Amino acid sequence: MPAPLPRLTASQAAARLGVKPATLYAYVSRGLLARTRDVHGSTFDALEVEAFAASRRRTASRPPAHPTTGMPLAIVRTDVADIEDGELLYRGRRARDLTERPFAEVVAWLWDAPRQDAPDAAIAAASAVVQALPSGAGALDRIRAAVAGFGAADPLRHDADPATLHRIGWTLLIGLPRALGGPEDDDVARSLAGIWGAPEATTVRAVNAALVLLIDHDLAVSTFAARVAASARADGYAAIGAALGAADSPLHVGAATRTARLLARVRAGVEPERALAEAVHDGRGIPGFGHPLYGGVDDRADALLPLVDALPDGEATRAAVTGLTEVVAARSGLKPNVDLALAAVATGAGLPADAASAIFVQGRLAGWIAHIAAEYREPAMRLRPRGEYVGP
Repeated sequence: MPAPLPRLTASQAAARLGVKPATLYAYVSRGLLARTRDVHGSTFDALEVEAFAASRRRTASRPPAHPTTGMPLAIVRTDVADIEDGELLYRGRRARDLTERPFAEVVAWLWDAPRQDAPDAAIAAASAVVQALPSGAGALDRIRAAVAGFGAADPLRHDADPATLHRIGWTLLIGLPRALGGPEDDDVARSLAGIWGAPEATTVRAVNAALVLLIDHDLAVSTFAARVAASARADGYAAIGAALGAADSPLHVGAATRTARLLARVRAGVEPERALAEAVHDGRGIPGFGHPLYGGVDDRADALLPLVDALPDGEATRAAVTGLTEVVAARSGLKPNVDLALAAVATGAGLPADAASAIFVQGRLAGWIAHIAAEYREPAMRLRPRGEYVGP
């Protein structure tokens, strides 16, 4: 007989929902949550609690209207990406229609700035900073170190103008994979995949598609952090550093690594339901599923998952994805998001779990640069909010 699935205690369930125990039991009395009672007290199904948390987030995520304009608060106008009828668009073009084009070509079109090579001296400086890290440093630690190295080697970085910013952007996009140990290659996806010794054409194709699909996505917290720094006229490297600080978090880019680890457990033979129940115990949601901007499947996941089939371990990986998807659909109704697709690419290609986060950041760098450029055109310090004191 299989061991019982992990369940949440009342205090864990209340903490996950961000409510008091009395409110939790009010949900139970209203039939919104089920509980099981025994001599040790009440316990709750972890996936049911997570589905309920997700439904509450969708309701709460609707921003309040401004009392005079009727517009939601914290609106930042953007001409980079939009989501219409469940499809991701870049400057009016479907992102999925661009995935067969080389990543650098898409970036050159998006920025309206021709490609530039990264200086060898800058790459050497960034590589030296990365190599000085402890051996156990993760992918995002290495990326942050490399960006700092690139910035320190660039004495002309301080001009807040498009030409300087695009030069910085190309230095990072072309030079970052090499600073992290990838080979010199005109193709960014091949250079990035080479970090992990994965030169197969199917892997490069999937990585390239992921890079394109991850360029931008509404105003994610990392993108907003980049714009706040740019509002104060931080140079390009510093603004990217601000974005990386927000990205290196379990509810943003780190979710891709969490999902890759979940998928690896299922590939290792753990039942999907058990792997999911254990994964949500940290109170950070079901990794790889659900997104408030899509009513169904994340458009990026829908475009990327079919490419997993052709990867070296694609068939078994897709089977694991299917098993997870079926359990989550039956228990919570949540649909796959891009973290699941990105984790599937990393797993199917035999890459380490944190490669998913590295691919995410490499793609999103292009979007951050586009947003920094846009913010430079706005009045300085416009994103400095006012605080409302509520203390004693």
